[in-house]
Amino acid sequence: MAFLRSLGTGALVARAVLGWVRHDPHAAALSRTNFHGRTVTLAGGPALAAGATVGAAAGAATGRLAAAAIAAGAVSGAVGLYDDVVGNRPEQKAAKGFAGHLGALRAGRITSGLVKIGGVGAAGLAASALIGSRRGSGFGRGVDVLLGAGVIAGTANLLNLLDLRPGRAIKAGLLLGAPLAAGRGAAMTAGALGASAALLPADLDEEIMLGDSGANALGALLGVAFTARAGTAGRLAALAALASLTAASEKVSFTRVIQDTPWLRRLDELGRRPA
Repeated sequence: MAFLRSLGTGALVARAVLGWVRHDPHAAALSRTNFHGRTVTLAGGPALAAGATVGAAAGAATGRLAAAAIAAGAVSGAVGLYDDVVGNRPEQKAAKGFAGHLGALRAGRITSGLVKIGGVGAAGLAASALIGSRRGSGFGRGVDVLLGAGVIAGTANLLNLLDLRPGRAIKAGLLLGAPLAAGRGAAMTAGALGASAALLPADLDEEIMLGDSGANALGALLGVAFTARAGTAGRLAALAALASLTAASEKVSFTRVIQDTPWLRRLDELGRRPA
């Protein structure tokens, strides 16, 4: 019952927020041109962030887990939206990647991307601290909190790296979330999956884009769901995998890998609007 309630809550909130944002007088500021040259709206980002966060919080088993979901989803979505809007300005576009943002900081400029990185990191740390640890020693609990923060922020970043084609980030989120939608804590994951499924058709049809707001929030919430059920070894393994994928993204194009791998290409194109 809690699973279905969380699933439905996430979907309903996501669709409601999407309609509200798209009809807001300032909605034109969210218009972007996608890789096909079509004009789409970034309204999908705040819609997914809101729906997934509310749905996850509704399905959380305890108040601390609900607070962790809100901290991770709301903050990651908010700083992502800030980067989506401010980062589109010409003076912000020069800084690319983590190295570019650090270079700008050394030059005395704080970029929107750096604000996003700091915000997602802080949200991950706060959420992981709320989740806590089952270890007895203070040092062990501290290690677990740091590992959990890395998993939450790393998953947010991974989905953002994948958000380069319609539906890709949501599909990745659904695949990552599927194992978490069973067993302990499944209802919290259901909220994020419900919001994702509700917005997937519009994303595939190139009506909306997730942007940093939606991709970061969805990834962060999946990171929370995983961290809440994983021990030290699980968190360490997940963080190692996320760090490896992030490092690989600096050298290899994920889009090229997907295009060159037949089954990944078919999955990536499934349901997508023809060019």
